[in-house]
Amino acid sequence: DQEILVVTLVNSAVDNFSSRIAKFVQEAGLFENVGYRVRTLHGLGHDIILERPDLAGLSGQFSIIDEIESYRMVEQLSVAYTRIHPEVVDYLLRPDVEFTSINHSHSGWSEMIASLNQNFISQAKDMLLAPDEIQNLSQRLGYTDVLLEMALEVYYQYERGLRYRNALDFADLIRLAYQVLQSEPEYLKRLQYRWPYILEDEAQDSSNIQEKLLRLLVGESGNWVRVGDPNQAIYETFTTADPKYLRDFLKEDGVLPMSLPHSGRSNQSIMDLAN
Repeated sequence: DQEILVVTLVNSAVDNFSSRIAKFVQEAGLFENVGYRVRTLHGLGHDIILERPDLAGLSGQFSIIDEIESYRMVEQLSVAYTRIHPEVVDYLLRPDVEFTSINHSHSGWSEMIASLNQNFISQAKDMLLAPDEIQNLSQRLGYTDVLLEMALEVYYQYERGLRYRNALDFADLIRLAYQVLQSEPEYLKRLQYRWPYILEDEAQDSSNIQEKLLRLLVGESGNWVRVGDPNQAIYETFTTADPKYLRDFLKEDGVLPMSLPHSGRSNQSIMDLAN
């Protein structure tokens, strides 16, 4: 009733790990797909929520929208907002506001503003901040900004759209999984027992909330193997990932750093360690 949990970033890596681990266990005379589970971080979040959707405030029939649909929703909301608030474009045209590579066509402005709002929403969810919390924080600080007002309104409407459809985006999978485990200690204990060993691949591309989720699952006495190279972080330019989380982890008491022998390849992973 226990498994080694292997987590990685993309589905193609899940397939690769699964096939290679299956070969290892076959050679050892063991059963395939027994004693280990391979998931993306988003797949892991989905597993956790699916087992207890009530703790996430969802029905059992929730759906997941992909990144394309998420961006389309944000883009439509952004266009609607700027149509009513043309001062946003006026603000961006000010000489003291710098943006690089702006395509000044209508579609170029739409894409840029939608990307701003999309990045704002992703960052907010990674920091576990709902629209109301950001609004209250800005009011306490007495901070006002044209772009913040726009991003907050788009965030509000985006979340309303998701709730209306009983849907989640990819960021919600990890955010809500973390909140589910925080709200139900007994459920968390069961998962910590189920996965006494957690192996994380491409740890340099972990984000704040992703690390929080794994840290919660590992607990105080768990075993966490993180494989990554801070110099090969590729997602920080367009996601909330940041190699600083891995660097900070390596400085913690009790962490035993280990260097893999360099094979001359562009990257190395858990499978190199296993080999």
